[in-house]
Amino acid sequence: MAKPLTDSEKRKQISVRGIAGLGDVAEVRKSFNRHLHFTLVKDRNVATPRDYFFALAHTVRDHLVGRWIRTQQHYYERDPKRIYYLSLEFYMGRTLQNTMVNLGLQNACDEAIYQLGLDLEELEEIEEDAGLGNGGLGRLAACFLDSMATLGLAAYGYGIRYEFGIFNQKIVNGWQVEEADDWLRYGNPWEKARPEYMLPVHFYGRVEHTPEGVRWLDTQVVLAMPYDTPVPGYKNNTVNTMRLWSAKAPNDFKLHDFNVGGYIEAVLDRNLAENISRVLYPNDNFFEGKELRLKQEYFVVAATLQDIIRRFKSSKFGCRDPVRTCFESFPDKVAIQLNDTHPALAIPELMRILVDVEKVDWDKAWEITKNTCAYTNHTVLPEALERWPVSMFEKLLPRHLEIIYAINQRHLDHVASLFPGDVDRMRRMSVIEEGDCKRINMAHLCVIGSHAVNGVARIHSEIVKQSVFKDFYELEPEKFQNKTNGITPRRWLLLCNPGLADTIVEKIGEGFLTDLSQLRKLLPFASDEALIRDVAKAKQENKLKFSAFLEKEYRVRINPSSMFDVHVKRIHEYKRQLLNCLHIITLYNRIKKDPAKAFVPRTVMIGGKAAPGYHMAKMIIKLVTSISDVVNHDPIVGDRLKVIFLENYRVSLAEKVIPAADLSQQISTAGTEASGTGNMKFMLNGALTIGTMDGANVEMAEEAGAENLFIFGLQVEDIEALDQKGYHAQEYYDRLPELRQAVDQISSGFFSPKEPDCFKDVVNMLMNHDRFKVFADYEAYMACQAQVDQLYQNPKEWTKKVIKNIACSGKFSSDRTITEYARDIWGVEPCDLQIPPPNLPKD
Repeated sequence: MAKPLTDSEKRKQISVRGIAGLGDVAEVRKSFNRHLHFTLVKDRNVATPRDYFFALAHTVRDHLVGRWIRTQQHYYERDPKRIYYLSLEFYMGRTLQNTMVNLGLQNACDEAIYQLGLDLEELEEIEEDAGLGNGGLGRLAACFLDSMATLGLAAYGYGIRYEFGIFNQKIVNGWQVEEADDWLRYGNPWEKARPEYMLPVHFYGRVEHTPEGVRWLDTQVVLAMPYDTPVPGYKNNTVNTMRLWSAKAPNDFKLHDFNVGGYIEAVLDRNLAENISRVLYPNDNFFEGKELRLKQEYFVVAATLQDIIRRFKSSKFGCRDPVRTCFESFPDKVAIQLNDTHPALAIPELMRILVDVEKVDWDKAWEITKNTCAYTNHTVLPEALERWPVSMFEKLLPRHLEIIYAINQRHLDHVASLFPGDVDRMRRMSVIEEGDCKRINMAHLCVIGSHAVNGVARIHSEIVKQSVFKDFYELEPEKFQNKTNGITPRRWLLLCNPGLADTIVEKIGEGFLTDLSQLRKLLPFASDEALIRDVAKAKQENKLKFSAFLEKEYRVRINPSSMFDVHVKRIHEYKRQLLNCLHIITLYNRIKKDPAKAFVPRTVMIGGKAAPGYHMAKMIIKLVTSISDVVNHDPIVGDRLKVIFLENYRVSLAEKVIPAADLSQQISTAGTEASGTGNMKFMLNGALTIGTMDGANVEMAEEAGAENLFIFGLQVEDIEALDQKGYHAQEYYDRLPELRQAVDQISSGFFSPKEPDCFKDVVNMLMNHDRFKVFADYEAYMACQAQVDQLYQNPKEWTKKVIKNIACSGKFSSDRTITEYARDIWGVEPCDLQIPPPNLPKD
C-alpha cells in the first residue's frame, strides 16, 4: 500500500486550519530563529531536536501572552462573576499542538518549520505530557478548562503543581513496573512562576477561644508558590489561567526552634514541607487515608481561597468601597466547583475565614458558603469515598475539626426537627461516622455545604439520588442535578484526527467545532457513497499510521486490515478487562479447534495503568501480557488474532490510538462507571461501541439509536435482582463449556507454563468473590461480539453506522456540559464576544 500522508502533509489541504498567510509564516520563522539563537548563545553551538522544540514552544507562547494579559485586564474592568474549578488533578497532556490549534497558528508553524528543514510532528513528540491526573476525573478538568475559555467564561482552574505526575509504566516480563515521571526535568515552557502572589498555609497548632473570637495558634507554615499556565479558547482571543500551587518552606523553617547547632538539619528538613507538592497519588476510584494526601487537599484549598478572596476584595467594583469588605455579594461574584470531595475542605476553610478572620456571624457565613460552593460526585463505589479519621484532623487541622462538628450539629438538629426520633436516619446522615475509628464523611460534608450536587451522567445522577445520597435527596430534592460529561472536540477531533475533521468540514462546514450539535447535519449523508468512502479512507489511514507507530515503538507487526478492537482505561475490576480476556481466550480456542474456518481478523489492544498498590489490577495486566505471549506466537493463529498490551497509556497515546480504533470496549458492570469519557472520544472518532447500559453509554445509545451500538448484558435492575437472589459464579462455569475451558486454562497455567499457579488469585476471585459479576455477562458478551464480527465483514454497512455515531455525538461536547453548569449551577451566561486580538485597539 502507498505510504499514508503525514498529518502535516494532510494539513496543507485542510480548510479548518486556515490558509497560512505569508506574513504569518515569515513572522513565525523570525521568532523561531530568535528564540533558537538566544538558547544556543547561552549554552552550545549545535542545536538538538529539544532546542528546536523549545524554540517553537516559546514562539507559540509569544502569541499567547498579549491575549492572556488582555483577557485578564478585560475581566478586571468588567468584574464578571468568576468561576473557580478546584481539582486535585488536571490531566493536561501536551500543550504545543493544542495551543497552535486554538490560536489558528498550526498551518503557519507547519510551513515555517518545513521551510527550516524540520518536521513539526517530530518536534511535537519531544514534549512531555503534563500527567497531573489519574484518568477520567483529571482529564475532565482539562476538557472543562478548554470549554470554559472557548465559551468566554471568567474561569480559573486551581490545583497542585506536582513535581512528579502519574508514574510512567514499563512492562518487564509481563509485569507493570512504575517509574517516576520527572516531567519538569527539561523545564516547562508553558508555566510562569508568580512569586509575588506567594501565600502562607497553616498546619497543626492549637485553637484558643477568647472573648474577641477564635484563634488558631502555634501552627507550622508552608508557603504556596503559584505557577500560572495560559488556557486559550478556540479562536476567540480569550486566554484564561490555570494556577497550580507548589509547596515551599519559609526561610525560617525549623530555625526558630532554638535548636542548638541544628542549622544543617533544619535546612535539610525543608524537604518535609516541600514534599506536599512532590507527587500525585496514583489511585483512581480508591481512597487511601494518608496524612500527606490530606495535607495536599488542605494546601490547595487554603492557598486558593486566600487568592479568591484577595481577588474579590480588590476588584474594581465593590460595595462602593475602594476595597470590598462586605461579603454579602460574595456568591454573586464567586462560584466554587468542587471536582469530587478532594477539595471538600473549601467548605470549612471558607467558614473559618468568614467567621474567625472576617468576623461574619455564623448563619450569614453559612449562607454565603452554601451559595458559593457546588459539588460534583464522580463515583458510587464505596471504596472510593473519602472518610478521614477524626484523630488525623485533630492533629493536622484542629480548628477545621471544630467547624465540621458545628456544621454537623446544626445539620443534625435540622434533620431531628423534621424526623423526630428517627435516630437511624440521623446516624446515616451524620458527617461524623461513629465506630472504633471515628471518621469524617467528606461526601456528606459536600452535600450539606453546597447549593448544588451533580452526577456526571443521567443514570449515575439517578443512582446518586436513589441510593448513595437517598436521605439527602429526600431532604432537599432541588439540590440534585445531572450534568452529563463531555469532551473537547478541539483536542479530541481536530487535533488528533485531522483527516476525519477535514472530511466533515467538506460536507457541513466548520461550525461544528464550537457547536458540536451541528454534526447532526451529517445524518442525511449516512448512505452517501462519497462520504462512506472518505470516512472509511480516513480510518484506514489512521490505522496504517498507528500500525507504523506500533512497529517502530514496540517492534510488533500487525495486520492493518484487521479489526482494531481497543480497550483503554485505568485497570480496575469494575471496568472488567477480565471479561475482554475471556473473549480473547474463547476466540483463540475456536481458531485452534477449527483452523480451516474463516475468522474475522482482530487486533485486540488493551492498555491502562494499575494503581501500584492494587494487587488484582496488576495481576490483570500480567494475564493480558501472558495471553498475548501465547496467542501471538502460535503459528496456527497467524494474523487472525493478535493481542497487544499498550504500555504507558496516557493522553498523548490516546490521541494516537483512538482515531485508529474500529471497536471501543465500554464493558463495566451496569451501575459502576459513573459516566466514562473515553467512550465519547471513540464515538466522535468513528469507532463503534460494544458496551453495557452503564454511565454515558446509555445516553450514547439514546442519541444514536441502540441499533447503532452493540449493547449487551445485565442492566442496573438485573444486577440488583441478582444481588437479591445471590450471584453464584459456579452456575455459569458449570453451564457454559467455552467459559469453563477458558477459566481452566487460566488456572492450570496454560498461559503461565513456568509458573502454573500464577493466576490462582484471579481465578479464586472470579469463582468466589467477584463483586462485578464477570461470568453473568459472558454469554451475552460473546453473542454480541459475534454480531460485531458479522457487521465488520460488510464494510459499507459498518461505515454507515460509524457515520450515524459521529453525527449523533454532538451532545457529548464539554461545551454543552459547561453551558449547563454555567446556567444551572454558577448563574452565568456563556458569551461569544471575541476579545480583540492584542494587535488591534480595544474598542
